[in-house]
Amino acid sequence: MNETVKDPESLSCRALAMLRAVAQGRAEITVSLEPDLYVDGLPCSDQSTAHRLAHAGLIRTPREGVPGSRVAAELSETGQDLLEPLASAA
Repeated sequence: MNETVKDPESLSCRALAMLRAVAQGRAEITVSLEPDLYVDGLPCSDQSTAHRLAHAGLIRTPREGVPGSRVAAELSETGQDLLEPLASAA
């Protein structure tokens, strides 16, 4: 995964599931340079993928927070655009 991800087929099933959890409002992210993702209150088992999603600009914190704190995660516009074709196919 690189910083210019535009094709949902280039993402793993796990990465897509993480994006869907964020879209459903089930995820939190830490305020950090290497943000960790939590889904349904539990730490995500693949934090390296969470870091890549954040660095690729697909997920983000909706507001600033205290470093290390957890805040609701949100999809960026790019992340929303990436999931849109998958939602219409389902």
